[in-house]
Amino acid sequence: MSPDNFSTLKLNPDLLKNLSSLAYDVMTPIQAQSLPHILAGKDVIAQGKTGSGKTAAFALGLLEKLEVKRFRIQSLVLCPTRELADQVAKEIRRLARTIHNIKVLTLSGGVPLGPQIGSLEHGAHIIVGTPGRIEDHLNKGTLNLEHLNMLVLDEADRMLEMGFQSALDAIVDKTPKQRQTLLFSATFPRQIQSISERIMTKPEMVKIDATHDENTISQHFYKVNDNEQRMTALRLLLLQHTPESTVIFCNTKKETQEVADALHNYGFSVLALHGDLEQRDRDQTLVQFANKSVSVLVATDVASRGLDIDSLDAVINFHIARDADVHTHRIGRTGRAGSKGIACSLYSEKEHYKVEMLGHFLNQTIEGEPLPSSNLLSNSPIKPLMATLQIDGGKKQKVRPGDILGALTGKSGIEGKQVGKIQLFDNRAYVAVNRKVVNIALKKLGEGKLKGRSFKIRLIKR
Repeated sequence: MSPDNFSTLKLNPDLLKNLSSLAYDVMTPIQAQSLPHILAGKDVIAQGKTGSGKTAAFALGLLEKLEVKRFRIQSLVLCPTRELADQVAKEIRRLARTIHNIKVLTLSGGVPLGPQIGSLEHGAHIIVGTPGRIEDHLNKGTLNLEHLNMLVLDEADRMLEMGFQSALDAIVDKTPKQRQTLLFSATFPRQIQSISERIMTKPEMVKIDATHDENTISQHFYKVNDNEQRMTALRLLLLQHTPESTVIFCNTKKETQEVADALHNYGFSVLALHGDLEQRDRDQTLVQFANKSVSVLVATDVASRGLDIDSLDAVINFHIARDADVHTHRIGRTGRAGSKGIACSLYSEKEHYKVEMLGHFLNQTIEGEPLPSSNLLSNSPIKPLMATLQIDGGKKQKVRPGDILGALTGKSGIEGKQVGKIQLFDNRAYVAVNRKVVNIALKKLGEGKLKGRSFKIRLIKR
């Protein structure tokens, strides 16, 4: 018998019988590594991509722990979108079908509260829901978590990306301190580390598919003759690699704006970030770049401090950095969160001494590579997948990410997977939506209400 066979686990015979009927024989890597810890009652952080089998891992854990005869809410699974919540609830029911009288209830936004309140009055064992709607029920007193013994955060990185940090904090505050907490995430940004330290007790870390090789950043250097060729080289590199998110570093504010304007004229989706920007414009620029509404950000080193982008595909140095430490800091912004990164640097004969110093610092000989074929200049730049909508209401108007998500995905709305990052400021909010559904999203937010109020909505353009 394989050591990864489900039958090697100390599971309820009814669960094992059902797993066999579903042809679930051998565990996936994330199940094999996380289930023993979960069944032992430990807190677990599991990093694995979609399709890794994580739902069955935590579902089997909470079903094994469940006491059916105690008709109280014992498990809560939080998901970023209504679609995922429905999918998770369906899988839990499927895995539980040989155990009678288990009630799984889904509580998500985008649908009326009334019927959900009615369902809660009849009780449940397991709740699967979105943070905004769960917080709504807790605030109204229609949901009681005092008997909860297991909390699961599914796709935790996506929930944080969509702006649910405060809702998660509020929900955790309403759960018993003595509980088991499971956190599943495709990536492991700094926010995940931070939240795990706050809400978990000595968690076991399970990581599937090494998220990075020993060398995740591929460095390339290209010699150019003059500024005209430098701009051409920049276009060629962007057209060859077609990165979804690129930061181009310049040494001066003036050059930063000039490069951004030139790329814009060539049809690239680009914004500039430098010290002359007003705070509001800076915020809006960072929002659009972080939520994938803009593909290229041209920035100075000073302006880019605090830039928190976990999935940056490429960094391009328009000029070699002034010193080796700055160069290392620049290129270190790519190759994160489990993906390979590309770092390209352009230099002229005048900058050759910097290249030699950098090579000595990196303990390698740097040689210029040939630029990509000029035939690429006939290609069109890629367009971002997302677009940004601005809502003229924010934290001070009590607008929350769950309100925005619910308004977008309600009746005749868009799908949760078409909604990207949601970011709140004091008096405004930004939400990224798939470009294909911009008009539907504008209509839904424009005609609907948030917190019982109508707010101005607009599509942000360059």
